[in-house]
Amino acid sequence: MRPYFETMPEFGHPLSEGQIKSSEKNVQSIKEVESQIKAEVEKVKNAGFPEAKINARGEMTVWQRLRYLVDPGTWCPLHSIYNPMNNEEGTTNVIDGLARISGKWAVVIGFDNKVLAGAWLPGQSENILRATDLAKRLNIPLVWLVNCSGVKLTEQEKFYAGRRGGGTTFFRHAELEIAGIPILAGIYGTNPAGGGYQGISPTILFAHKNCNIAVGGGGILSGMSPKGHFDLEGAEQLIQAARQYKEKPPGGVEIHYDATGFFRYVYEEETGVLDGLKEYMRDMPAYNPKFFRVAEPKNPKFSADDLYRLVPFNQKQMYSFDEVLARLVDGSEHMEYKPNYGPEIYTGLVKIDGFLIGAIGNRQGYLGEDYPEYAPYPGIGGKLYRQGLIKMNEFVTLCGRDRVPIIWFQDTTGIDVGNIAEKAELLGLGQSLIYSIQQTDIPMMLVVLRKGTAAAHYVMGGPTANRHNAFTLGTPTTEIYVMHGETAAAATFSRRLVKEKDAGKPLEPVIENMNKMVKEYYDNSRPAYCAKYGLVDEIVNMSDIRKYMVAFAGAAYQNPRSICPHHHLMLPRIIKG
Repeated sequence: MRPYFETMPEFGHPLSEGQIKSSEKNVQSIKEVESQIKAEVEKVKNAGFPEAKINARGEMTVWQRLRYLVDPGTWCPLHSIYNPMNNEEGTTNVIDGLARISGKWAVVIGFDNKVLAGAWLPGQSENILRATDLAKRLNIPLVWLVNCSGVKLTEQEKFYAGRRGGGTTFFRHAELEIAGIPILAGIYGTNPAGGGYQGISPTILFAHKNCNIAVGGGGILSGMSPKGHFDLEGAEQLIQAARQYKEKPPGGVEIHYDATGFFRYVYEEETGVLDGLKEYMRDMPAYNPKFFRVAEPKNPKFSADDLYRLVPFNQKQMYSFDEVLARLVDGSEHMEYKPNYGPEIYTGLVKIDGFLIGAIGNRQGYLGEDYPEYAPYPGIGGKLYRQGLIKMNEFVTLCGRDRVPIIWFQDTTGIDVGNIAEKAELLGLGQSLIYSIQQTDIPMMLVVLRKGTAAAHYVMGGPTANRHNAFTLGTPTTEIYVMHGETAAAATFSRRLVKEKDAGKPLEPVIENMNKMVKEYYDNSRPAYCAKYGLVDEIVNMSDIRKYMVAFAGAAYQNPRSICPHHHLMLPRIIKG
């Protein structure tokens, strides 16, 4: 199959001087949003005690541990500003992402020991679930940096209980282990109660000499007041009990290394724990990349900086998706599937770091008077029509057959609507695409380039309707909503306008409410909002999109659960004919 992939056609064109000059405002607008996101990320990194104070205690921060642990240049953070419950700390208190450790891809996650000694906070359990789902979907190890003081007791009712509460992590760890996915945990600090289960539930425990894990910490062991309330006498008793356990919390090394054997290894230095994790990661099950690479890795022919000029910040401006893709894939080469069918959709095979990947994206612009073929009106790119939905169903199904991971690129205004569209079966074809995705059982990644709108956001690889979505990236131009704010306002208030007009009443109050709704839709679909509330897993710079694509491709092919030999692939043969 080598000739199929070593002779893939090149596509894309260099930017002209006119394009470069006319796009400076666009570059400025995108970089402004990137700066805003960077500032939000820095707030999270600087939350809690300063690094110097943690170091003065003889401890490393979670960020220092990460820098020591992961292979340089491979850290792809996720959920950096995720904070759906608006915690006053500005964070869920966990840091996670994709990275290589000793040359192997892993999902890495750690508690931020600068903030309340790594305590559980509202929204954290959902954040952890997203990270564990990523390890499950990609079938790669989960590496924990545990330093968890337990529940933030003053807000326990917001996240302790329920089906997706704090304890969900422990059952999810068991689920991963049953599936053969190892969980390595470097353990630091004091980890009582839920922090103790967080320490014991991984597969192999690497402990620092000063750490502990326990069912209850010193505060719990100090006891309850038998009177049902606290008074001066009870306070004195509490002081004595607390002093007893302050010096030596329960569940230390002498218990869980010398007696129970829960700790597999104990290290004198913090870096020793990280070295132990690195050593185990070297031996993790993984195919040599040559097993799945179809060609030697290449950089794109064109610079990623061109993306700042190619993707318009103005959502109503058109652009060439093909030119965008040519800045992201190896050698700016591809094999397009059905180029003359369903023109609103691009489908094709590309190479990322030498690995074969399926790519699907929305094309923009006028599609001609004769398309869609079922309607008397012309088609506009970004919207989904009958042929495009059929083409995506076919391509996804074939990628599943050939075990080719998929990267989706969304910039969609939704699915065509009206009785003509219903007669063309678009509702059923949209749900059929969800079915096709589900039956593939292959990892998928989504990049919301600009608009993720209506049910099209669901059916085009969106996480809402897709268990195979490993993670979703947003960009500085991302917007996600059920419909555009102007459309929503018209749909909500059109009948009210008619009623007020017929009654001879002024229309200004209704118009004011319409404009208020438009602004709310805009504010609640901004990139930072999407990242904070989990509509996307990370907002990334335009120039970093390929970095995440490389991480996805490498992780997806590291230890796949099933294989299609290259000489058995059907998609390249179908494309070539």
